Amino acid sequence: MDQEDYEPLLDPDRHTRESPQNIYLKKVQNKNLYLATFAAVLGPLSFGFVLGYSSPAIADLKNADDPRLVLDKNAASWFGSIVTIGAAVGGVFGGWIVDRIGRKLSLMLCAVPFVLGFTLIISAQNVWMLFGGRFLNGLASGVTSLVVPVYISETSHSGVRGTLGSCVQLMVVTGILGSYIAGMILEWRWLAVFCSVPPIFMLILMCFMPETPRYLINQDKFSEALSALRFLRGPEADHEWEYRQIESSGDDQESSLRIAELRNPSIYKPFLIGIFLMVFQQFTGINAIMFYADTIFEEANFKNSSLASVIVGVIQVVFTAVAALIMDKAGRKVLLIISGIVRVCCKTYRVN
Repeated sequence: MDQEDYEPLLDPDRHTRESPQNIYLKKVQNKNLYLATFAAVLGPLSFGFVLGYSSPAIADLKNADDPRLVLDKNAASWFGSIVTIGAAVGGVFGGWIVDRIGRKLSLMLCAVPFVLGFTLIISAQNVWMLFGGRFLNGLASGVTSLVVPVYISETSHSGVRGTLGSCVQLMVVTGILGSYIAGMILEWRWLAVFCSVPPIFMLILMCFMPETPRYLINQDKFSEALSALRFLRGPEADHEWEYRQIESSGDDQESSLRIAELRNPSIYKPFLIGIFLMVFQQFTGINAIMFYADTIFEEANFKNSSLASVIVGVIQVVFTAVAALIMDKAGRKVLLIISGIVRVCCKTYRVN
């Protein structure tokens, strides 16, 4: 018999010992990690406010007291959709700055166009100022949608990374619902004031949050990375052990993807699946529904279009939360298939 065959006899507890990771996680304190995540997800919450703002605001601006601010059908279409142009620019810009100035500063920076955009809308004297404010909001949203998931994944540990990552989409739909509810009470200028609050709080809170340990390690900032881990994991955890784990995983990911590697099925298949999932999701028209929910229900002769929009927002929040809770048990593929079938059935029923 080989030495390996003797090992279970020599060491009967060999297969029941806890892994170093489990031992490490037992000493981790998550309080500050949750605080950092809360500060970060104020970005997706602001993104949700931006997406939902146009629905109640368009209903008000169609009958604005100032004729320079009145939105006809064409202007209303631009008011809602110009956010997507800004978001496309913001996504590219965010990808450029996130590795140059860091995750934390990128998040703090994207709070500025959020606030400036809503400030421009609040002080608008003509339609072009409204468009400019929405474009800035979209720019900030594009940066946020890229940077926040990176920040959360790099500050979290394996025990809570999936749960905290699911908070991003949940906060987006919560922001949409919040803007719909507030839009039932507030006039469009005051609604813009209300929507500018989350990014201001994000900017303030992020001042006290650390940069991600992975980014600091990539920048060869040893002491700063340990300090960030000490803040995020509490004083009792073995920070140097996690530092070494991050450093070694970073070494494994050093090589960049080359175009020639896309011929490898193990690379191009998941790449294409991810791309097409995102494309098909957008082609369902969900963003158009969110941008113009009040108008859609109004033209469908609903008695209370604002309330109908709120109901849509509530359903989004509930099922996003349900999906986040059952995703690991039910599986991603099953949930995608179910949502696709339900979507097809709803569209078929609507057409008939």
